[in-house]
Amino acid sequence: MSATDNIHLPPTFNRLAWSNLAAQSAEQIALAAAPIVAVLLLGVGEGQTGLLQTALTLPFILFAIPAGFLADRMSRRQLMAGAEALRAIALVAILTLIGLNLLTLPLLALAGFVAVCGTVVYSVAAPALVPSLVLPQLLPAANARIELARTIAFASGPALGGVLVGWAGAAPAFGFAAALSILAVLLLSGIYEPVRAPAPRRHPLQDIREGAVFVLHHPLLRPVFITQFIFNTASFLLLAVFVPYAVRRLGLSATGVGTVLSMYGLGMVAGALSATWVMKRLPFGVVIGLGPVTGFAAAAVMALTTVIPTPLLAGLSFFLLGAGPILWVISTTTLRQSVTPPQLLGRVSAINIMSYGARPIGSALGALVGGFYGAEACLYLAVAIFGAQALVILASPAVSLARQPDMIGEGAKA
Repeated sequence: MSATDNIHLPPTFNRLAWSNLAAQSAEQIALAAAPIVAVLLLGVGEGQTGLLQTALTLPFILFAIPAGFLADRMSRRQLMAGAEALRAIALVAILTLIGLNLLTLPLLALAGFVAVCGTVVYSVAAPALVPSLVLPQLLPAANARIELARTIAFASGPALGGVLVGWAGAAPAFGFAAALSILAVLLLSGIYEPVRAPAPRRHPLQDIREGAVFVLHHPLLRPVFITQFIFNTASFLLLAVFVPYAVRRLGLSATGVGTVLSMYGLGMVAGALSATWVMKRLPFGVVIGLGPVTGFAAAAVMALTTVIPTPLLAGLSFFLLGAGPILWVISTTTLRQSVTPPQLLGRVSAINIMSYGARPIGSALGALVGGFYGAEACLYLAVAIFGAQALVILASPAVSLARQPDMIGEGAKA
């Protein structure tokens, strides 16, 4: 029995975990409801919904770095509560506009943009707050709990948002999401956050540069960031072409496509539930390598459907694509929290979220290659790109780590 088997995560962290579940669920319900409302209530077309989706993803690129700066300058709990309150206000604004019959696409996009700004700040500050709430040896279990909440919200939120809009209309969907955001704020209010030493007064650009330099020069964090950037490119390349490929090549109906895609969420849940058990029994570096290698295996299985066109292989591919990378997220989050000085955690978390900027690159690559050479060529290209990200991490010192690195600075005294 390990030393941590009889240690439970503290009540303070559990409040954060429940707050995270409420916040992530609010985000996923709102993100699912917005395009449905745009089409059914406002009657917009594909091009306009594309612009709406752009407005709902831009904050991750525009505000991740400023959010990291703020997370290292002020109380992370208060910053998260303020960000979640901002999201609640934006959702209530959409609810009010629907009730007054004043909702338009620009107003929906603006309110959605503001709501996602709250998402970005919460997502950056939460990993930076966790090390101050739990013992260092409990970080893997704590991160697994956080990821399990995100996974549950990711798997159930879109379906719940669609059902609410379909059964009860647009207003209840946004009302329920707003109520969840308010619940997340209330849960955060009961968290005790240890006081940190005040950061020295400097120009914000100096602070931002310090975080970027730390990641890009760190022998463990640099290959992790590069791997994650390449992974996001490859995964969104695959997702960009899967639906038309599944209908044309695999002969799937809309229900069949949805069933296959649901295996992704199922894999994420399975990976998150097994993460603590896996990380207790395998060397830390091996767990880090599992995600990229599993991603490569998932891409290879999907490419195999060009030879054996069966939805069973496609479902297995998405299951692997969900299960392995969740272990990657939990282990690399633990790694960042362990090797990063507490005063840099917010900015380092922000740099990590900037890797999401590769997602539109992958989607654009899918549109370009798929348009000229077909979906099959995209699947083969995805195998090559997934192979590249696996090679990057396997060639790094991160996979040689026998155990979780010792905490740096004040985090060791959480």
